[in-house]
Amino acid sequence: MMKQLNEFLIPFIGLKLGKHQFEFQINKKFFEGFDYDEFESCDIKVNVVLEKKSTMLELNFKHKGTVHVPCDTTGEMFDQPVKGKLRLVVQFGDAFNNDNDELLILPHGEHQIDLSQVIYEMIVLSVPFKRVHPGIKDGTLKSAALDKLNELRVKETKKEIKKEEDTDPRWDKLKQLLTDK
Repeated sequence: MMKQLNEFLIPFIGLKLGKHQFEFQINKKFFEGFDYDEFESCDIKVNVVLEKKSTMLELNFKHKGTVHVPCDTTGEMFDQPVKGKLRLVVQFGDAFNNDNDELLILPHGEHQIDLSQVIYEMIVLSVPFKRVHPGIKDGTLKSAALDKLNELRVKETKKEIKKEEDTDPRWDKLKQLLTDK
């Protein structure tokens, strides 16, 4: 069980009905709390609008920023942009239940909500599965790994061209018979 990060605990019981805005700056320390170390570092802003209604809460999360990760092709570190949004409805019931991604049930009498788990999952799921350094697409990245890949690619195409020229001289004679007609 991870330790609760206090800044993400929202005591909704003291809030008036209506909308309330919260903003969080997420960095590497946040992910260390979840023992997650896929990122070298990160800089992500999370906006949360909590709407308190008489019998439930509605939360709209939005995040945008970058995670510093290695490129899958070259291993070069780069800032991968990430963004996303999520809507969560909080209702009250007999027992805590978070089986549904869009509905959280808190036990009656609960007075605060911990947003850290939701924020954590939202960010992690927004990171692209394949991480490609933008310099690969626009040709600005110079790296040993890329040079090696390009070198191998060039050799492949040269080999293919050569194959067509290396024909067997015995066949050439037969081909001549066909064209001599």
